[in-house]
Amino acid sequence: MSVVARAGVAAARTPGLRPGLALAGILLVAANLRASITTVGPVIAEVQHELHLASVAASVLVSLPLVAFAAISPLAPPLARRIGIEPALAAALGLLALGIALRSVPGPWELWVGTALLGVAIAVLNVVLPALVKRDFPGRIGQITGAYSSVQAIFAALAAGVAVPLAGAGQTGWRLSFGVWAGLALIALAVMLPLSRRPSLPVQEGVAEGVVAAPHRSPWRTALGWQVTIFMGLQSVTFYVLVTWLPSIERAGGVPAAQAGIHQFLFNALGIVGSLTSATLIPRRGGQRLIAMVSPSIYTIAIVGLLMLPRAGVLWACLAGAAGGSMIVLALSLFGLRTRHHTQAATLSGMAQSLGYLFAAAGPIGIGAIHDATGLWTPALVIIAAVGLTLVGVGFLVSRHRLID
Repeated sequence: MSVVARAGVAAARTPGLRPGLALAGILLVAANLRASITTVGPVIAEVQHELHLASVAASVLVSLPLVAFAAISPLAPPLARRIGIEPALAAALGLLALGIALRSVPGPWELWVGTALLGVAIAVLNVVLPALVKRDFPGRIGQITGAYSSVQAIFAALAAGVAVPLAGAGQTGWRLSFGVWAGLALIALAVMLPLSRRPSLPVQEGVAEGVVAAPHRSPWRTALGWQVTIFMGLQSVTFYVLVTWLPSIERAGGVPAAQAGIHQFLFNALGIVGSLTSATLIPRRGGQRLIAMVSPSIYTIAIVGLLMLPRAGVLWACLAGAAGGSMIVLALSLFGLRTRHHTQAATLSGMAQSLGYLFAAAGPIGIGAIHDATGLWTPALVIIAAVGLTLVGVGFLVSRHRLID
């Protein structure tokens, strides 16, 4: 390694507790990525009743963060380049705490503005976090991504689970369920602020893996960039379709409502198992190919199972959950694995997550519309199975060990 390269690598690191503090910051940011969103569903009926919201308005409220993800994701990489990765994360955490708090105070416009602000904040966190992993942990991208994806899933499930008890714990009702998560954002901000004041390699063309990097090629102009984006988008569709419609699909197949609820919990729980398994496999020889092709195949089998034998829903929910958890970790890891530099990783993350969340927002709506038009879940399930099979082919492409040059 040249003297210039060594100097660049040294500049990218700071002494003291930075690696441990950076890891703590990553995990705390991950804890904030979904908690403020999943707390809405369990108490949406109370929100509708108090604010006199129609069902359409309630659906828009739930979908608003996904729309913000799609709109803001391309803007996050330029923000990180201008002010730095840690300052961008810290600013987003502050905006997240503000949005959550605003959403929790009395008044109808505060609910909408607060929800929009938290959607903007989480969009920045979503996009910039993989760049931090790429820069500070280039040799452990899969493991760190799996760890923070699991933390994200755990806090998402926790927020949904405690929403109703918190809503009944005091006179503020659902506002307490919403507002309590501002505290988690402030805790993450307290960890990220010291990191944002530490000197590190500027967020511009610099050093990646010991080599002085040339100005990177934009993923928007590469086939590999689009392949990663399509993989991210299609796996997002498979996840959000079942998050939205799995209980309805099972109940139409004769599964009691209580059992369908348990199956939904297992779907999310097995997603954590899939995330951790994926994190273990990604660094191993052939691990990325295994995840990229086997996981969507398992998901497709689960969808066909729901179609042919819906009363075995517990099996299909577990298989789909594990497959979905493994695919999302691979999708997020690809932002670092297929790029040479953290700036390029942030650009790919913004591209893939912007279009991916457009897919995620449109998928459940489209599947619901197909069901409404036909009165059956069969056509919708056939389409979802076709998406799963398409993911197998796209998975083959993205699992090749290539970089965007």
